[in-house]
Amino acid sequence: MNKMRAIIDYTCMEDDCDQVIQFNLMQLKENKGILKCPCCHRQYEFADDLFLSKLEKLRKLLLAVQDAEEILGDCNVGVTTLNGEVKIPYRLLLTRLNTMITLDVGGVKVDFHFRVEPLDNASFR
Repeated sequence: MNKMRAIIDYTCMEDDCDQVIQFNLMQLKENKGILKCPCCHRQYEFADDLFLSKLEKLRKLLLAVQDAEEILGDCNVGVTTLNGEVKIPYRLLLTRLNTMITLDVGGVKVDFHFRVEPLDNASFR
């Protein structure tokens, strides 16, 4: 299985700072759940078990999708439109849709955007 990075970003929650904070989901545990804004240096500690559990499930989902890569070319998603059903290749959906998870961080809903990238030149994205 190819190694991959799951890059997640969100906007700093500090007043007067709208810097984007980016981290690799696959390495979050190595950092003990601690991130720092590169602009204002506000520290974020993602130590809540439920929060980390959700990110871990997201990581497992990404790995499962990567593991199923060889069959994705045979999978389609049917979308019904006014003109009939359109079959969209599943692989195309993975590369063209923005994926986001909204989680509660200290009572504030924060959108975490993510994208998956291979560490080598593999085709999975």
